[in-house]
Amino acid sequence: MSSLSLPLGTGRSLRVDVRTSVVCLVLLVFSLIAAMASLCYGSGWDRPSDVLAALRGEGPIQVSVTQWRMPRIVAAIFFGAALGLAGAIFQNITRNPLGAPDIIGLDAGAYTGVLLVFTMTVATEASITLAAICGGLIAALVVYALSAGAGFSGLRLIVIGIGVQAVLTAVNSWIILRAELDVAISASVWQAGSLNGLDWVDIDGPVTIIVVLALLLTLLSRPMHQAALGDELAISSGVGLGRLRILLVLIGVGLSATVTGVAGPIVFIALSAPQIGRRLTAAAGVPLLPAALTGAFLLTGSDLLAQWLLAPTMLPVGVVTTGVGGLYLLWLLTKEIRR
Repeated sequence: MSSLSLPLGTGRSLRVDVRTSVVCLVLLVFSLIAAMASLCYGSGWDRPSDVLAALRGEGPIQVSVTQWRMPRIVAAIFFGAALGLAGAIFQNITRNPLGAPDIIGLDAGAYTGVLLVFTMTVATEASITLAAICGGLIAALVVYALSAGAGFSGLRLIVIGIGVQAVLTAVNSWIILRAELDVAISASVWQAGSLNGLDWVDIDGPVTIIVVLALLLTLLSRPMHQAALGDELAISSGVGLGRLRILLVLIGVGLSATVTGVAGPIVFIALSAPQIGRRLTAAAGVPLLPAALTGAFLLTGSDLLAQWLLAPTMLPVGVVTTGVGGLYLLWLLTKEIRR
């Protein structure tokens, strides 16, 4: 049995893929297990019963659980889901597993925007987030304009994106070298990508933005998957490809840059989560929900590993995702070359 039809009343029904539903349920359970483990892990290991009591507003570790550890876990879940969705968007647009914001230069553009704020103005949470979104959008505009010059091509977009990323990486290095020492140190630490020290005040706005963009993406999911099957098929079914791609790019950049503005560039989650979700569900395209849940699980698990590896020193989660994601990228490139 590959799918089920659930009656919705008035003669309508909802078709649900059984394998996708099971995979999503398993990913959700794994994410909650990783989140619970992170809630138990602080300066030492607290019993789950004490953590559950703290979540009910009871016990001696209430403040450390609800005010220190919980914002970090919520950020890991929502930021991981946002990166997974952003990767799914660009991999559907390019129809290529290498299409991800951190591969085609969008994260580098967001970092450029943040560096300019660090070096030219007084950096605040709002200005950093806005600069990251603007930098990512400008980088996306440049990549899209250059790749769409002679007809849209996903492979050309990736190649041009890699070139733009190389240029922006060089610009970012030059900005850091020219900056004051304290600014350069702050920018370098931020570049590692970290969830350390996040508070409720830091994440309430970004989480709201991510939820809104995810809802907008849900409305566009059907035409996005139609476009991923081919331009001719999408046009014949009434999909406006030009406007659809622009909207998807704006949403994808918004999701990725919002995370970058708060936590710094956390690489490889957007690259790997959509493909892992696709392979687990055996889907023809890149489904959104498995990508989001896989991203949430990967970032929550990576953050727990970052806290545990050199305890009591907490590593930036970007260090862990870079190490794990680098191996995944090598495997993916090897597979693509053999085709």
